[in-house]
Amino acid sequence: METEHLVPVTGGESVAVVHHGAGGDGWLFFCHGFLSDKTGSYEGRCREAVDRGYDAVRFDFRGCGESDGAFAESTLSARIADLEAVVEYFDPEAFVLFGSSFGGAVALHGAVGDDRVEALATRAPVTYGAFEDLRATVEGEGEVRFDDGRAIDARFLDDLERHDFADVEAGLGPPVAIFHGRDDESVAIADSFRAAENLGGDVLVQAYAGEGHRFSRAAEARMREQVFDWLEGVGDRR
Repeated sequence: METEHLVPVTGGESVAVVHHGAGGDGWLFFCHGFLSDKTGSYEGRCREAVDRGYDAVRFDFRGCGESDGAFAESTLSARIADLEAVVEYFDPEAFVLFGSSFGGAVALHGAVGDDRVEALATRAPVTYGAFEDLRATVEGEGEVRFDDGRAIDARFLDDLERHDFADVEAGLGPPVAIFHGRDDESVAIADSFRAAENLGGDVLVQAYAGEGHRFSRAAEARMREQVFDWLEGVGDRR
């Protein structure tokens, strides 16, 4: 059963949320990527989660999809706050996070210090040196505008610099799985190998030959199966 919700966040704004109910004990929250939203692959991922017994939640970060807010203000800090608000709205005792690309950064940083996070799966997560190549454009032109008309400015980049991945390396406790295409043109797979080496706990890295930043349908289907098989194994070890 799917239900739609408007979850209040700071500043009197709301984020648009879809809850896929399974009635089980597990919860899985999905964090979409930088220019993405909760539709498309997230609908299929949530249906798969329900089939595996998880209550699944997908939502739009502020400035994206059906949520309130300006995209230029949708910093990493703001997105972490959105995730926290959505989790608190449903208030599970424990849950799993899945984050794709910049949503992976949200999940990784957002999970630090939260003992309720049982496991964390990511696809091509942003970890080190993200958006560095955009600084010169912002300094020269005041903003970076993308093909769809949305833009970021110094607020986004300055906020990003306040989130050091070393904090994740030192403070993240739950098992982590990273799924990454070897031919990713946007987020270097070397960053995921580096993150896996520096994270102190249980880390799985699955590299996909011939896949870029956007997975093919076959790779997406394989990733979903591997994510839930991995989660089953994580549960068996608890």
